[in-house]
Amino acid sequence: MTIEAEDKQPQLIEAIWALLEPVAETEGFELVEVEYRREAPGWVLRLFIDHSDGVTVERCAKMSRLMGDLMDVHDLIPSSYHLEVSSPGLNRPLRKLRHYQQQIGRVIELRTHRPFDQRRNFKGILQAAEEDHIQLDCEGRVYDIQLAEVEKARLRYFDSTSG
Repeated sequence: MTIEAEDKQPQLIEAIWALLEPVAETEGFELVEVEYRREAPGWVLRLFIDHSDGVTVERCAKMSRLMGDLMDVHDLIPSSYHLEVSSPGLNRPLRKLRHYQQQIGRVIELRTHRPFDQRRNFKGILQAAEEDHIQLDCEGRVYDIQLAEVEKARLRYFDSTSG
């Protein structure tokens, strides 16, 4: 199954998730985030993985081979691309409810799909993470934001540990 990347990027990313997440879990990894974007050298598929014992270069290389082979067999991306597999890092992406729940009390930043209270970018202390929404304290004002409205979110590690 081939999906045209330029026209249907959200569907492509969801198809990649559906293909690779079960494989990652079988190997003892969590697929934290999938990015597919055009950069200076061309298209880049970036996979962020995590492991309970940490992410090493060797683990990234192993998963790169495994996931790269799987992507080649299923031919989801019709054009050439560069595959990168890495750790989510300190400022890790927040995509799933459990990611938010693990970061309660810490500083996160997020961008919404549409303006909410005349803004799309938020940075604040995550107060709560429930089934379909989060509460974010931005300089004393608490915003209740639906998870379906979050375009992108990530932990601000150093903002969370200072003080």
